[in-house]
Amino acid sequence: MQLASNLEEILPRKAWMAFSRDSGLSGVGCAPAEDPRFPAALRLVVSPPDSLWYVGRLPQPAEPLFAVVGARAATRSGCDRAFEIARGLTRTGAAIVSGGAFGIDAAAHEGSLAEGSPTFAVLGCGADVVYPDRHRQLFARIAKTGGLLSEYPPGTPPRRGQFPARNRLIAALAKAVIVVEAAFRSGALITAKLARDLGRPLFAVPGSPGTDALVRAGYAVSASTAEDVLRVLAGEKLEPPSVTEVPERFAAILDAIGLGLNSPADLCKHVGMALPSLLAALAEAELEGLVKRAVGNSYEVIGREY
Repeated sequence: MQLASNLEEILPRKAWMAFSRDSGLSGVGCAPAEDPRFPAALRLVVSPPDSLWYVGRLPQPAEPLFAVVGARAATRSGCDRAFEIARGLTRTGAAIVSGGAFGIDAAAHEGSLAEGSPTFAVLGCGADVVYPDRHRQLFARIAKTGGLLSEYPPGTPPRRGQFPARNRLIAALAKAVIVVEAAFRSGALITAKLARDLGRPLFAVPGSPGTDALVRAGYAVSASTAEDVLRVLAGEKLEPPSVTEVPERFAAILDAIGLGLNSPADLCKHVGMALPSLLAALAEAELEGLVKRAVGNSYEVIGREY
């Protein structure tokens, strides 16, 4: 599994100036990497941060965190699922960590807050900057019992490259990562990949192209509820997952493209096909409206209903 080749394609394209430095968030703290309060897990990530800035508080060393992440442009049912999963996990005494974005992230934070539990948002901007700006009230509520965390100094505006970078902190802080809803080439798949690299248990809620691809590829365990996650972590095996069906002859190829292996060379290596056979399969999938050829002789999955 590889990261998407063009990270800008899976990040927001509009309203990058829709943030506020006059956030009303006060009391920005800083924990340098050598500070005992600095989360030890963050010292293990690629390019560990020199410091962690925060509004509210930092996670406690013994505080179990679950990451609940997913699409910004999420469905109502996906947001409801994220809310309930987060709420259920916090009933065990855990806290939720996510990215503070629209969609699944916000629903996960809300689920934790609804249970009266702390939640932590790892931001791709300064901890005192509200982005998206419509999350001013949500961020204020998060900071009351949990924290807004950032490796970037106060006042740092949101920039594209900072969002995939912050995902490594989300994955590292969590004892397990749950991807609730994701498109192919989704930013949530970056977090999923980083979680696997760190050895974190990875779960995916079936029913969306990106999460189904994670399950079919064997990268994630299918889980639809907080109880599913907790049962698996306790050593129980669940029933085989139910995921979106795809034509069998295209399944491995579509999954590989969805997970970022989108060049013919990478696909040949991953699915074990000779180049002529692979190109023939891609041409057939293109005719059936499942994939399209993109810039740089790469491919994208466009089919959604199989």
